[in-house]
Amino acid sequence: MSVAENTQARPAARKLNLSFDMPLAVTIGALLIFGLMMVYSATFDWSYREHGNPATIFMRQLQWVGVGLVCMIIAARVNYHVLRPLSVALMAVTVAALVLVLVIGTTRFNAQRSFFGGSVQPSELAKFATIVYLAVWLASKGERIREMSYGMVPFGIIVGVVVTLILLQPDLSAAGTILLIATLMFFMAGADLFQMGMVALVGAGTVGLLMQLPISIAVTGRQRLADYLAGLQDLTQASWHVKMAASAFVSGGLFGRGLGESHQKFGFLPTPHTDSIFAIIGEELGLLGCLLVIALFAILIWRGFKIASQAPDALGATLAAGIVCWVTFEALVNIAVMVGAFPFAGNALPFISYGGSNLVVTLTAMGVLLNISRRAEAQPLTRKVRATGSFNDAAFDLRRWNGRGRVSRAGRR
Repeated sequence: MSVAENTQARPAARKLNLSFDMPLAVTIGALLIFGLMMVYSATFDWSYREHGNPATIFMRQLQWVGVGLVCMIIAARVNYHVLRPLSVALMAVTVAALVLVLVIGTTRFNAQRSFFGGSVQPSELAKFATIVYLAVWLASKGERIREMSYGMVPFGIIVGVVVTLILLQPDLSAAGTILLIATLMFFMAGADLFQMGMVALVGAGTVGLLMQLPISIAVTGRQRLADYLAGLQDLTQASWHVKMAASAFVSGGLFGRGLGESHQKFGFLPTPHTDSIFAIIGEELGLLGCLLVIALFAILIWRGFKIASQAPDALGATLAAGIVCWVTFEALVNIAVMVGAFPFAGNALPFISYGGSNLVVTLTAMGVLLNISRRAEAQPLTRKVRATGSFNDAAFDLRRWNGRGRVSRAGRR
C-alpha cells in the first residue's frame, strides 16, 4: 500500500473504531458489584423472615441487574441517533403509563406510583424519556430556543405535563428531579439568563402555591421541610429517619462495624435496602466505605461530562449532559438526605439501592452514554465550534467547556 493510500485508510479506520469509554464501563461495573453486595447485606435477615431464604431479595435484584445489563448493551451498540425518530413515541408511552398508574396502580406508602406490587414505577421511565425528548427537541430548535414562542413556552408545556402527572401520584422527589434536570438541559442548550430567571420564578411560584394547598403532597412537603429545619437546629428534633441514619454513621466510625454487622437495619432504619442504603454503608464499612462510593460517582461524573464535551453532534452532547446531570442529582440528594444536609426526598442511590425500575432505566441511560463515546468523531463538538464559529445541526452551548484544552488521543496531533 502506498503512503497516500495508507493516509486515506487511517481516517476510515478511526471512523470504524467503536471502542467505548473503558473507565466509565469499569466504574459502572464496580458500582453494580458494590450495590449487589450491600443489597444482600441489608436484606438477608428480612428476606429470611419474609421468604424463608436469606437470598431471595438478592436474587431478585440480580435478575434486575441482568435485565439492565442487556438493555445497556443494546443501547451501547445501537446508534443513539435512532432516538431522534423514537423520542415522540417514547414520551407518548411514558405519559400513557403515568396516566394509567393513577387509575390501576399499586398504592404503597400513601402513594399510587407503581405497577406489579411496586416493582415497576413509570416515574423512573419518565426521567429518561424526558431527557431523550428534550435532547432531540433542543437540538432541533438550535438558536431559536431563545425565542419565547419556540423556547420557553413549549419547554414549559412539555415539562409541566410530565411533572404534573407525577405530582398527582404523589412523588415529590421524581417531580423535582425531572424539573431540575430539564432546566439544566435548557440552560446548557443555550437559554439566556432572562429565560432562566423566568423559569426559576415560575417554578418557585408554582412550588410555593402547591405547598399552601390542603392536599396530601403539600402536607407531606411541609412536614419534611419542618423536620429538616428542626434537625438543623437540634439533631434530636429531626425526623426518625435522619436520627437513625446519624446513629448508623456514628456507629460505623472510620472503618465500620464490618460487612453484614449493621444494627440499624434490624427494624430501626426505614427502608435500609433502598433510600437508606448509604447509611448502611456508613455503619458497616465506615467513612472509608462512604468515600469509596463517592469516589466512584465522581469518576462516573468526570467521564460523563468528558463524553459530553467530545460528543460528535449537538444531540449527543445534550443527551450525555442530561444523563450525567440526572445521575449526579440522584446520588447527591440521596447522600445529602442521609447526612441531614437536605430535606427527605426519597431518591434512590443509583446502581446501589434495591429496585428494578430505577436500575434498569439507569443502566439503559449508561448504555446511551457509552454509545455516544463510541461514536465520537475525530474532532469533537467543542473543537468544531471553535474552528467554525457555529454548528449546523443545533446551537449547543457547553458553557465553560468551550475553549477547554483536551488530552491528545492516538492518531491526533
